[in-house]
Amino acid sequence: MVLYIIGLGLGDEKDVTIKGYEAIKKSSKIYLEAYTSLLGGSTSIEALEKFYEKKIIIADREMVESGCEEMLKESTENDVSFLVVGDPFGATTHTDLVIRAKELSIPVKVIHNASIMNAIGCCGLQLYSYGQTISMVFFTETNKPDSWYDRVKINRTNGMHTLCLLDIKVKEQSIENMCRGRLIYEPPRFMTVNQCIEQLLEIEELRGEKVYDQDTLCIGLSRVGQDDQQIVSGTMKELLDVNFGVPLHSFIICGEMHFIEREYFETFRVKKN
Repeated sequence: MVLYIIGLGLGDEKDVTIKGYEAIKKSSKIYLEAYTSLLGGSTSIEALEKFYEKKIIIADREMVESGCEEMLKESTENDVSFLVVGDPFGATTHTDLVIRAKELSIPVKVIHNASIMNAIGCCGLQLYSYGQTISMVFFTETNKPDSWYDRVKINRTNGMHTLCLLDIKVKEQSIENMCRGRLIYEPPRFMTVNQCIEQLLEIEELRGEKVYDQDTLCIGLSRVGQDDQQIVSGTMKELLDVNFGVPLHSFIICGEMHFIEREYFETFRVKKN
């Protein structure tokens, strides 16, 4: 029996590949990973179930990172599909799942799909010209991690673009509820381009190494891969006031641009009043 790990792409339920669809149809159980990203921003489970004609089990972070034994056990007896938004190896959690399955001698077949890591090419910047990708998490009053700043500095020094993946909080507990052992979860939160820029500028002010500033050229994107995807380019200051709409959002700090990249950049330039 086989554990299929299937990428769903970025748009909606129809973005699955033919090979992925066939694996889903013959699987006895279908799990959907629902915490590192969202398909089509808000594509419902009902829409997926209707299209695949299969019951889908939601796999949250707790299940996948702490207790996926049931899913692995089922894979020793039947074909099981684990659905991942984007590409299966877009998050290290899924690499760990493959390792666990192999330790149990469970055959694993990975079916790839588009992810933000390659679809980001829609903004016109060449994929070869990106440096290290960073993750931007929500700041709190007591926790403002800035380890990413050094990676942005390296990218900027080398003239490379920086892709910023923005935080998603799904089924997260408050510190109080976690300490008290209460399984009460906070409402979902999705970082916006605007919040990302605010945090970037806040850390630049604290670090003061002049890696970037409010006049640095950048690109904000939302709902990449969907029919209503939005791409807006400009300076950090200009993009602070742009409404990028519903999730999911991504952000790019531009490095040195080839003239073709710059020409493409200008086609998305924010319109000034």
